[in-house]
Amino acid sequence: MSPEQRADDRLITLISRWLARHIGNAELERGLADTDRSDLAPGQVEAVEELAEHLGKAAPGERGELEMIARETLEALALGT
Repeated sequence: MSPEQRADDRLITLISRWLARHIGNAELERGLADTDRSDLAPGQVEAVEELAEHLGKAAPGERGELEMIARETLEALALGT
């Protein structure tokens, strides 16, 4: 992903790739940690942090609840809230 890309666009791409099963939990976790969140709205930051927290606690192969949280995070990122 391009470093010039806005943080919200970068995160939307990253999470979408994870939802489509193009990347695994470890790559999503790294991508969330590596993305500068300083230009995100407070609600966006909260959503990303919630996803990262649940991802860090997830058992291998656990996706159900994570997918729901990932979709909510995408919504927050897309709406800019």
